[in-house]
Amino acid sequence: MINSDRIPALLADLKDVIMGSTLIKCAATDLGIQWAGWALAAAFRTEKFYDLAGSGTFILLAHLSRVWGGASHVRQKVQTGLVTAWGLRLGTFLFMRILKDGQDRRFNNVRDSPGTFFIYWTVQAMWVFMTLLPTLMLNIEKRDVPLGPRDYIGWTVWGLGFATEAIADQQKLLFKRDPDNIGKFIQSGLWAYSRHPNYFGEILQWSGLWLSASSVMEGPQYLSVVSPLFLWFLLRYVSGIPILEKQAIRKWGSDPGFQAYVKNTPLLWPWPKF
Repeated sequence: MINSDRIPALLADLKDVIMGSTLIKCAATDLGIQWAGWALAAAFRTEKFYDLAGSGTFILLAHLSRVWGGASHVRQKVQTGLVTAWGLRLGTFLFMRILKDGQDRRFNNVRDSPGTFFIYWTVQAMWVFMTLLPTLMLNIEKRDVPLGPRDYIGWTVWGLGFATEAIADQQKLLFKRDPDNIGKFIQSGLWAYSRHPNYFGEILQWSGLWLSASSVMEGPQYLSVVSPLFLWFLLRYVSGIPILEKQAIRKWGSDPGFQAYVKNTPLLWPWPKF
């Protein structure tokens, strides 16, 4: 017979097993999708559905984790809805952009090398899982906590980030469509306050989602704060800003106007100009 004093510990162990198995299923699904995407992309030597596969995986895993977790609290519904809104907007935007442009310059030296292409798709799998981790943990959690300040602040931060990224993307799209701007770089709108305001918005969104998810976290679960930090590191030092900055310097590095823009405009974190 089980001692009643042991019941809380046994329930905690069971919770860890269930949560761990669901996270493993999510990770396996993520890898399977990205590696299948790599196989197709390498065969056809195209990156046209790379970003679409990434954003689509975010949406799929957010909903699957809710189903596999077996709970359906308000916080989980809102969190999953926000991830879905983010994925639909960004995935559609990037897919339409690459259909128009024909290619993504990030892959100029990659698409013809299956091995290097595989690394890119695997990094995308890591990006999806690590960025989505707080939401996955939330959706697996059966314990509910009343909505509180962290939720409302987190969702507000997400909203600011969503608006920032969407506005920045649209401003750059309209700028590039204007024939008078051919060969020029954008330095108006949000781009006057940050050289990469879309990435700033991206970081805000996932930081806000972590803050809301933390409302039900306990002990080691708070270590999932590594999620928005990982996203910042990836964009700042690996796959986002470094590539774009090198391309910009190669194109406009000798332009005094661009040199002044780089000197006076923050790389990522915006700062008001007075």
